[in-house]
Amino acid sequence: MTAHEVARLLAAADAAMAAGQRDTAFAHLEAALKLDPANPRILNSLGLRALHGGDAVRAVALLERAAAADPEASPLWYNLSTAHRATGDSEAELLALDACLTRDPYMLRALLAKGQLLERRGDAAGAAAAYTGLLKASPPDAELPAPLAQAVDHARDFVAAQAQGLAQALDPTLDAARAALPATADTRRFDRAVDVLLGRQRVYHPEPTGLHFPFLPAIEFFDRSNFDWLERFEAATPVIQAELAALLAAPGPDGNIDGFAPYVANAPGTPLNQWEELNNSVRWSAFFLSRDGVPQADNRARCPQTAALLDSLPLLDAPGRGPAAFFSLLRPRTHIPPHTGVTNIRTIVHLPLIVPPACGFRVGGTSRPWNIGEAFAFDDTIEHEAWNDGDELRALLIIDVWNPCLTLAERDLCRALFAAIDARSGSTGSFEG
Repeated sequence: MTAHEVARLLAAADAAMAAGQRDTAFAHLEAALKLDPANPRILNSLGLRALHGGDAVRAVALLERAAAADPEASPLWYNLSTAHRATGDSEAELLALDACLTRDPYMLRALLAKGQLLERRGDAAGAAAAYTGLLKASPPDAELPAPLAQAVDHARDFVAAQAQGLAQALDPTLDAARAALPATADTRRFDRAVDVLLGRQRVYHPEPTGLHFPFLPAIEFFDRSNFDWLERFEAATPVIQAELAALLAAPGPDGNIDGFAPYVANAPGTPLNQWEELNNSVRWSAFFLSRDGVPQADNRARCPQTAALLDSLPLLDAPGRGPAAFFSLLRPRTHIPPHTGVTNIRTIVHLPLIVPPACGFRVGGTSRPWNIGEAFAFDDTIEHEAWNDGDELRALLIIDVWNPCLTLAERDLCRALFAAIDARSGSTGSFEG
């Protein structure tokens, strides 16, 4: 009979609340509480009413009973923390927030409240840790209610200020430590580690869209010592530039340069995502000398010295996949958006041939310019982007080679893998977009 009466009173309270009769609703809840004094729903509702009515002491008493009755319900602990905050008991508030976050580590309100509490208490490190958790758990600002978005902005600014303060404290000591090292010491990895620690850089990982070869180091730009042929490649820059100039002087029937085609050419119906602007556009175009391991005879005949040079280099020899070798043109005011390549078993090499001002290239957390005749190699499965903000054409010769960290045995196994895949599918795969 008691359970039935409690259910009736709760239903009556819901109906009264829906009708805007709040006093009547809470009267029903008070009556229900006398019959069921450990009901967490009733205790929570009456506790919040007391809190909003200014009776924080009664709110704490009721909400403590609610949390004790249903200790795994994280909202009850959060509500209790707000009641403790109203009484000024910061220690009890922190305990309630920790209990809430133990049960729901991603509750944004609790993460925010904990950061605010620790900030009020002068615990900058603790507040920064709580705010960092909030920032990691938060959806994009556009999806947040305005008050919460403002609070998240404050959290972001607070974390950044703490990181800046730590950097100002650490940098002189670290600069002295670097200065004490031999001049040949390479501190790039340590420097990046510090930048990530201080929030000045994010962590970039290889994100291949196809084959991911595990346990290879995530190297944005490879050291030149891995490629003993780079100087010979660079020395041929004038010859390659001359053959490219001849190509550029030959207009094509479609308004593009003869033999060049859009690099991004997705089939109809393909989701374009970041490629919508460049799909089938000559703003980024290519003239292939080798594609998916297949020499492009007509194009090679137009660049015989470049083709001969490529034949002498240790390019990616994976039938059906590589090598790729092509001239890449980027028109003025064109941006290649951030993206990742197909597989980390290969390394991409750029040889800059025409580089106007206001051009640049980023791989992961490292941006660098192109300098004519200075080649570099990078892992294209790490997010990268390129831009030509100038008024003239930018041109590169791009080739792919094996990732220098792969063993010869691993290369043989990759070739066997691709051959088996192609035999199964009845067609040849590709590393190109």
